[in-house]
Amino acid sequence: MAKQWNSLFSWFHLCCCRCGKMACFSFLKMMMFIFNSVIFLGGLTLLGIGIWVKVDGSSFVKVLGAAAPQLLQLINVGYLCIAVGTFLLLMGFMGCWGAMKESKCLLLVFFVVILILFIAEVAGAVVVLLFSSVADIFIEHLKNWAMKTLKEDYGRQEDITAIWETTMKELECCGFNSYTDFNNSYFYETHTEKYPSFCCSINKECQESEVDHNKQGCLNEFQVFLSSNGKIVGGVALAIGVLELAALAVSLILYCQIGTNA
Repeated sequence: MAKQWNSLFSWFHLCCCRCGKMACFSFLKMMMFIFNSVIFLGGLTLLGIGIWVKVDGSSFVKVLGAAAPQLLQLINVGYLCIAVGTFLLLMGFMGCWGAMKESKCLLLVFFVVILILFIAEVAGAVVVLLFSSVADIFIEHLKNWAMKTLKEDYGRQEDITAIWETTMKELECCGFNSYTDFNNSYFYETHTEKYPSFCCSINKECQESEVDHNKQGCLNEFQVFLSSNGKIVGGVALAIGVLELAALAVSLILYCQIGTNA
């Protein structure tokens, strides 16, 4: 009788271990599917943006060309979005398919690619943190573009004018540094030496005597916006990093467990 009970207990213990192992394996597969569904949807979104830019986004490309003409010599925004979106779609599909079909090859490829991306992101973050000159170069380039467009294009080119009007409206600012950026500009000269309504204490174009001197330049307001929303940006970056680490861990565990879960 004791032997029978021991045999029964051993059989029950083995079944529980196998059931627990199978449940854990199924849970990991489900998590892998969730992670890669997020990647897949992100890729689909980028792909849609890229197609829109190529089909009906000529004004967007025109604006980018005005803001950074040298950038268009290196990349094409539409094709870049399509390429990145397609890559993410493939990665999401590869991860899901590898988990569903329990393909060690696909899971290994997925792990290696995500690991390379994660290392590249960390390296990029370190470079930005250690070399503040990168930010200084960006600010200097932004300043040159802003001053040029305010002086020459605001009120003349619809795309540039729309960008500045949206910026000044949303940030409640005037000019890049201050309202004086409009002095001797195309808008100033063609509007009888008046400033845009965004700079005025009244809701219309005005002379210098009616300028709202409490309004700061858009650079200052943008810096305030970044400082007040820096935690959100950092939180999003941290969430992406955690998601990538989780995907790496799950794909590696699945890779090791395939063939041993029976």
